[in-house]
Amino acid sequence: MPQTKKQEIVYTIMMVIVMVYAMVCYNISLDVGGMQNFVFLAAFSELPIMGVIAFLLDTFLVGPIAMRLATSWFTPSKDKKVFLIAAISCLSAWMMCPLMSFFATLLFKDSHNANFIAIWIQTTAMNYPMAFLWQLCAAGPLVRFLFGKGLAAMKKK
Repeated sequence: MPQTKKQEIVYTIMMVIVMVYAMVCYNISLDVGGMQNFVFLAAFSELPIMGVIAFLLDTFLVGPIAMRLATSWFTPSKDKKVFLIAAISCLSAWMMCPLMSFFATLLFKDSHNANFIAIWIQTTAMNYPMAFLWQLCAAGPLVRFLFGKGLAAMKKK
């Protein structure tokens, strides 16, 4: 886990890239009726826009709230680290999913009409299972592993 502000920024950028890329691939797949090879390249066009939004939301809103709530439930020095990590991951997915779905609906779906709220709710509902599973089972462990290896390599120097 990050210890300094610079590490926190690097960690957040890594997590944003892994989460946003996967969620964009997932949403494009939903829109076209299933996963196809072109989705992997098409997702790169939305990644810069959604990545910046996710970074800003996580840095200034969701991240601090998730950390505050998780540390009110678990004491980092007393409780097992895995409980704190799981709480932060769950809270982040729980808060980020509707926020990111809102921006995806606004920017990428034909929702500039009276059905905006309905489309946003549907998008959020479709994204929740993927966001939770991807965060808890893939993105979170992968980014923590890579971040830890990067820190260890920097400490050796």
